Formats: sequence, C-alpha cells, structure tokens
Amino acid sequence: MSKNKPKIAIILPCYNEEKMLPITFVKIHELLDSLKRDEVISQESFALFVDDGSTDKTWELILLYHSKDENCRGIKLAANAGHQNALMAGMMKVKGLVECCITMDADLQDDLSAIPVMLAHYSQKSEIVYGVRCDRSTDSYFKHKTAAMFYSLMKALGVNLLPNHADFRLVGSNALENLSSFREYNLFLRGIFPSMGFKTATVEYAQLPRLASETKYSLRKMLTLATRGVTMFSPAPLRLSGLLSIFVFIAALIQAGMVIIDYSKGITVPGWASLMVIILFIGSAQLFCNFVMGEYIAMIFSEVKARPRYIIEEET
Repeated sequence: MSKNKPKIAIILPCYNEEKMLPITFVKIHELLDSLKRDEVISQESFALFVDDGSTDKTWELILLYHSKDENCRGIKLAANAGHQNALMAGMMKVKGLVECCITMDADLQDDLSAIPVMLAHYSQKSEIVYGVRCDRSTDSYFKHKTAAMFYSLMKALGVNLLPNHADFRLVGSNALENLSSFREYNLFLRGIFPSMGFKTATVEYAQLPRLASETKYSLRKMLTLATRGVTMFSPAPLRLSGLLSIFVFIAALIQAGMVIIDYSKGITVPGWASLMVIILFIGSAQLFCNFVMGEYIAMIFSEVKARPRYIIEEET
C-alpha cells in the first residue's frame, strides 16, 4: 500500500456509551467517507469500537451499525479492563492490518478535524503524532488545575510526558509493532510512546464539549492513572521517601540535643508536648514512606502474576 493513501483504523474505546454512540457512528462514518473520497486514505480503512465490558446496550449498537456498514467493526472485552487496556486491545487487534491507527475517545471531545492534519504529518514520515489540547475551557476548574499539577509533578520527577496530551494520537505500524514488546500489566501509554524515540509531531486542537451522557472518567480513575504514571516511570518517590527519612532523623537528633541542653541547665519539662510532637513527626514520616513503598510493591505484585491485560469475548 502506498504511504500517500494509507490504510488506517480509528480506534474508539467505549464504556456504557449507548447514548453517545449513535452520534459517534454518524460522525466517524462521515469522516471516513470524506477522507476516502478525497483519496487521503485507503478505501479499506475502518473504525474499530472496543466495548470495555459495558453493562448497557453499547455492544448491541456496535453490532447493529456493523450490519449496516462493514467498515464499522468491534471487539467486546469480557470484563471492564480499563481505558488503557481497551486502547491496547484495539491497537493489537489492528497491528499488521493497517499502516497506522488513530486512537480517540468515543465521546468525540477530541476534534475530528485534527485527524487530516495528523495524516499529513504521517505522510511526512512522523511515526507518532500527538493531539495536544490548546483549549481546555470545557473542563471544570478542579480538573483543569489538577491536570496542570499532575504534569508539573511528572516533569519534576523526570518523566517524559507531553503536557495536555491525553490518548488522542496517530501511531504508525512500526510503533505498533514495537508497542507489542511492552509487557507491563499496568499500562500508561502516555509515558510509553514518548519513550520509544520515534520521530513525532504535534497537532493542537480545542477540546469540544461532550454531546451526550456523562464522562466515565471519575476522580478515582484519574487518581489511579496518575499513580500508575508515577510508579511505572519514576523511582523518584522512593528516593524522596529515603531523603525524608534522613531529614526526620536529623530533626530528631536536633530535638534530642535541645532536650539534653535544657536538662543540663536544670530546666525540667513537666509536660509531654515536645515528646509528642517529635513522635508524631517521625510516625507521619514513616507512614508516608510505607505508603510510597506499598504503591510500588502493589505494582510489582500485579506485574509478576503476568495475567492477561484483557480477554476478548466477541468480535465482529
């Protein structure tokens, strides 16, 4: 196949999106038809919807639209494997079938008009093209601020992340092939792709409002993803906990020295305030260090079991 007209797959993970899918199907169908008509992509290009263990009629809708359009394909995961694993399932399913794939969320908050620009960068030999949000006005104040704090933290910890990039990206076949060699169970794709070293490009877009239903990315899921990003790509928290322990030890020595000096001067302390302060200080530092180490041990525990990331129950 010519790189001027690549065969592509648009991969859309879905979790309980029955309200949104009728809109998404139409928009994706129109986009593919337009790109094929303009001879930007191959006529064999298609969309792949990944049902991430939905409990509503998401899979039934995928089957319905597949019966109407063979370029609408789907795979159904047996259980909710999580957003990152659903993306991985889709990418591994199309590996070897297409020249590049584009991943995006089914809520269409990622601007479809950015896709032709991504394909233009791909035609200029960029193996990975990142969609970067230049306007997050549709986010809540809390989400906007916590996202900024997360990217600042990751930068401070030395993790190579692209700020304001979620999972809207184009991935070439070479990158897809190499992605299959990453065996970790706890995936953090936003950290994996920049670590590959391929030629990349960025496309800026304004995040769009959600057209139907509600976001499935709860605060708990965002915190889980953030923790995974830190523990899977940076040992800095472990080193930080060690430094904190040294700091607490020095503070305890200083406090002990002050008590000894006061005692030598005949100053007695009838209360226990100073003792309690230092005990609480040391105790809190120990608990913090245990928490950090516990997170890493939990990640190691899930990795060494080497269970499958997902199980495909059915596919069109």
